[in-house]
Amino acid sequence: MLLKKTGAQIIVDAMVQEGVDVLFGYPGGVVIPIFDVLYDTKEINFILTRHEQAAAHAADGYARATGRAGVCLVTSGPGATNIMTGLATAFLDSIPMVAITGQVASPLLGTDAFQEADIVGISRPITKHNFLVKSVEELPRIMKEAFHIANTGRPGPVLIDIPVDVSRSVLDNYVYPTDVSIRSYKPNLVGHVKQIEKAAEKIADAKQPVIFAGGGIIHSGAHEELRAFAETTNIPVITSFMGLGGFPGDHPLFIGMPGMHGSKCANFTLQESDLIISIGARFDDRVTGFVEKFAPNASIIHMDIDPAAISKIIKVDVPVVGDARNILQSLNKIITPRKADAWNEKVNSWKGDKLFSYPPSDGAIKPQAVIEKLSDMTNGQALIATEVGQNQMWTAQYYKFLKPRTLISSGGLGTMGFGMPAAMGAAMTNPGVPVFDIAGDGSIQMNIQELATLAINKIPVKIVILNNSYLGMVRQWQQMFFNYRYSATCLKGGAICGKCVGPQNCKKKYLPDFVKLAESYDIPAFRTDKTSEIESVLSKAIEIDGPVLIEFIVAQEENVFPMVPAGKPLDEILEG
Repeated sequence: MLLKKTGAQIIVDAMVQEGVDVLFGYPGGVVIPIFDVLYDTKEINFILTRHEQAAAHAADGYARATGRAGVCLVTSGPGATNIMTGLATAFLDSIPMVAITGQVASPLLGTDAFQEADIVGISRPITKHNFLVKSVEELPRIMKEAFHIANTGRPGPVLIDIPVDVSRSVLDNYVYPTDVSIRSYKPNLVGHVKQIEKAAEKIADAKQPVIFAGGGIIHSGAHEELRAFAETTNIPVITSFMGLGGFPGDHPLFIGMPGMHGSKCANFTLQESDLIISIGARFDDRVTGFVEKFAPNASIIHMDIDPAAISKIIKVDVPVVGDARNILQSLNKIITPRKADAWNEKVNSWKGDKLFSYPPSDGAIKPQAVIEKLSDMTNGQALIATEVGQNQMWTAQYYKFLKPRTLISSGGLGTMGFGMPAAMGAAMTNPGVPVFDIAGDGSIQMNIQELATLAINKIPVKIVILNNSYLGMVRQWQQMFFNYRYSATCLKGGAICGKCVGPQNCKKKYLPDFVKLAESYDIPAFRTDKTSEIESVLSKAIEIDGPVLIEFIVAQEENVFPMVPAGKPLDEILEG
């Protein structure tokens, strides 16, 4: 049946057809026609964020928790430019998103009209693809293609820029497409049989192999195949930061994440291995350290859906292009079983009783202790979002991720302000599952206005602030490599305070007072500076049905260790 619909009606109907149940965004002049249609659309729950950047991060968090494209809708000009950080965040972490931006009317394009910006040009380097819609006739096809491109192959964000006259135009014969055929876009999902056989031969011959699994394991849903592969071959498993949860954190074969703040065991294992079996990881600089001294004795098998990622940084011996799940299913049929041997014993000796440890408290709360306790209390069953900085690395080290899609964090771009809105998006998809945002007192303030969104929509995110009164990771580098010159990192002092007495002696006790701030949004809040109260405060927060803010006053100059200094090989580790 052919229908007459406006462009705005087509946009909303397309979202409904694509299964969009939650939409994040902010209205403005050129998207009013779309919002007018949303007013009567019961299938989509629209969440009004308090900033467009937060809308993009919330859509991102939704996508990371579900594996389906998250969607945001914003207006032209500053509304659209405000989501660029969100697009870049999703792009570097291969997260499926569809961002719909309004644009000035087509005749005004290029005239510097009010709230006009070249959003297609601006977003081109940080999206998987983008569209400028030129007519209502092409709108159904573009909407269908956008969701297809975002969700398939190596996932990523897609932007659709829609002039307001297209939203107002009427299409007389609207039918939403059921199929997509894009001649220039044909992702290769099935690995080449001969390459998989070569990989199996390499694995059978290896004496000191290691599996390095990345975010591709999670994107493809290959966690069960990965576990079967590891258990059949008894090969130790390392996951990248983005791959945490793709292999159980409590499994005997798991030896942590590698890299700058990875486990000593993971780093030593990579450096001593004779074969690295990389699955859905891209060998970024935080993992490899000094590239020329990375795994000097290892051959490398690299399985990845993106051929451009293979040999981009590290030269690969056996490339296998395809979907991780499909490749592992084929590989598992032909691999040779392997028993644990002297290599496993060596790896386990590096592992010891714990992958990470920290000195006991000398009075102040250790931030690591908060995360360890949260991990024990939730038993890996919570969704954990993080901000960026020390809080993020401590979470990666001390929270045991047991399942995929339970870590929601900005890896590649390292976006401060990501955690709370992303947790918000993740919480919209998992009713009944506890959701936490682990934050620093610096990062949380970058999108703190979203406390209003949490409160109004009763989104049950528990915000855990590790307050050390510093931009902690920058301060750590200033301490270690810049002779304690804490320039512009004290969050009480602001910029360079010539007479600064340090945050511990500052007359400004709380800046801001997070408890009062949360309460001003009608969100319950708790604060403690006592290690003995960590469990009781977390328990109180978990029992409350709705958003809660918890502030832990932690040791101010606690550092993240181990640490491989930038530009050093992985085995040159500083242990604190």
